[in-house]
Amino acid sequence: MPSRKQRRRREKLQRHEWEEVYVDEEGREVDASSDTEESAEKRPAVRGSRATKLEPTQRGGRTPEPPSWRRTLKRGLLFFPLMLITIFLVVGDEMTVAQKLAQTFVLMAFFLPFSYFMDSIVWRSQQRRAAKSADGKKR
Repeated sequence: MPSRKQRRRREKLQRHEWEEVYVDEEGREVDASSDTEESAEKRPAVRGSRATKLEPTQRGGRTPEPPSWRRTLKRGLLFFPLMLITIFLVVGDEMTVAQKLAQTFVLMAFFLPFSYFMDSIVWRSQQRRAAKSADGKKR
């Protein structure tokens, strides 16, 4: 079920009239009604239309890389001090420094495999999405 924000956005898109504007080879915008001699296959990108879905690289997002333990360990090195500081602030004087370090290592033992698992889920979903869009383009 779409959220309230998604429903409002969809309603807003349907409320406004979108006119189709084509871009010719020189980069000028040409109105769709004045460009009747060109066929639909020869026309480049349509501006103002929400009909085409953009790939993640076209939207400005990064494409996920395949999961690797090296990248996961680098991320762990980044989060280790943050977790250690958090434990020092939360626990206070109830534990010794050695116990706080041990607690941080336990947290890292859960964090690293979970981080790798999340990377693999994102990677597989992106691969499925790419395969689905490739199948859609072939048809």
